[in-house]
Amino acid sequence: MNYCESLIYNSRKYKSIVCMGLDPVLEDIPIRKDSIRNTIVSFYESILNKCLQYHIYPACVKPNYAFYAQYGIEGLHALCDVITLFGNEGLPVILDVKRGDIGKTATAYAKEAFEFFNANAVTLSPFLGFDSIQPFTSNYPDKGYYILVKTSNKSSSEIQDIVVNNEPLYLLIAKKLIEWYAPGIGAVVGATFPQQLNDIITVFEESGKDIPLLIPGIGTQGGDMEAVIKILNNSKNKGLHRVNASSSINYAYKESQYHNKNFDEAAVEALKILNETLGY
Repeated sequence: MNYCESLIYNSRKYKSIVCMGLDPVLEDIPIRKDSIRNTIVSFYESILNKCLQYHIYPACVKPNYAFYAQYGIEGLHALCDVITLFGNEGLPVILDVKRGDIGKTATAYAKEAFEFFNANAVTLSPFLGFDSIQPFTSNYPDKGYYILVKTSNKSSSEIQDIVVNNEPLYLLIAKKLIEWYAPGIGAVVGATFPQQLNDIITVFEESGKDIPLLIPGIGTQGGDMEAVIKILNNSKNKGLHRVNASSSINYAYKESQYHNKNFDEAAVEALKILNETLGY
């Protein structure tokens, strides 16, 4: 299977299109072990074990590199351990690093993501053009590459909505992805901008190319869940796309409805509700 085929397969296997972010914040982790590494790993191992116990899964997981790197070498060791934990259970891993460079540097970043960290997919910036994308697609053709198109943050419009040749820049980038197409090329498009999300998915589907979306912004960022569901339900292949949620699952125990539950049970219940909300 190529990457897009695996996305569809896993949406059926796990009955989910949720991408569960794995973003450790020590202050929010309610357990303490003898080291930062063991605290992070134990936290996510407990959540994973509850997923296995209750047979409730995300379609993939997405550790954000920065949340681990902020804790230095221990944090990076934890990242390796967490990827191994989820990967050993068959859950695909998107490594969120948003790399953007060229030549030998891009080649080294690709090797880091796919050989050292053993990720199934990576997030990339298009700002340097195809030179920054090709080392990933050419050297690792069976992987996934989610390219920033319209991000979920409020100030994204300062650059991504600039009109060039009578079109917003995000739409021109979306069309570049079609031009650069290789199986596995995807787009990061925020749930906080449903009209733009709809415009982008329409452009991709009209091209006849399978271009998967990674959709952040649901949960604490306040993305429009109802609008996202409607757009995905109207899409040609809902199982190709992934809706990301991180802190709203990781730290669900902090919400009032979960206060009587352990952090791992609260996380799995939040995941279950999101799966059901999205139609699985």
